[in-house]
Amino acid sequence: MATGLERESGFTLFSDEELSEVCGVKRVGNCVEVTCGCTSHRYGDAVGRLRVFANGDLEISCECTPGCTEDKLTPAAFEKHSGRETAKKWKNNIWVIVDGEKVPLYKTVLLKYYNQVSRGANGSNKHQNGHRDEFVRCTSCNKGRRFRLRTKEECRIHHDAVADANWKCSDLPYDKVTCDNEEERASRRVYRGCNRSPTCKGCTSCVCFGCDVCRFSDCSCQTCTDFTTNAKA
Repeated sequence: MATGLERESGFTLFSDEELSEVCGVKRVGNCVEVTCGCTSHRYGDAVGRLRVFANGDLEISCECTPGCTEDKLTPAAFEKHSGRETAKKWKNNIWVIVDGEKVPLYKTVLLKYYNQVSRGANGSNKHQNGHRDEFVRCTSCNKGRRFRLRTKEECRIHHDAVADANWKCSDLPYDKVTCDNEEERASRRVYRGCNRSPTCKGCTSCVCFGCDVCRFSDCSCQTCTDFTTNAKA
């Protein structure tokens, strides 16, 4: 019997057989990690770790150099970071090692949940599989801090931070950040989680106007109240 990672629905994310010839496989929590890379004719191979989550999300931690700090990149952002000359074709340009050979992602089993999410993105629940990253400015140092909106809990943390007129860096619950920490550099801030483009400034694929992940029935703010009322209508 396969011992693959279990999805929330009870199905196996990937069986051991599906991943048997993929290099660098590691099962961590609700995701599978594999070694990946992207090749630039000018700079050579940029290697990273691809994480495939049970909800279809993909993110990459870059290991192109020992000092590289790029983490949680979208595939498109990793492709651009690697210096790939023919960007915007990350499914073809990002590869994993299968049986000792570099194989494009689109030829592997690793995209099957991402593709399912993409095909279902035409419905009213398209944003439930992820929202773009957002930033909130500290009222003390005025530095923008990143909020990832991948789960309902993360959305609630961001929601409450926006509503807090006195929010400070030290209020971030999942990162030990103080006002002394540097703000993300401009080149890093553009990676905000849009599935279509890492430099997107807002489109229908990454801007959510309300769903049951980022709206809360126990919140009395006007935004949540209106959403809850309309959802019951």
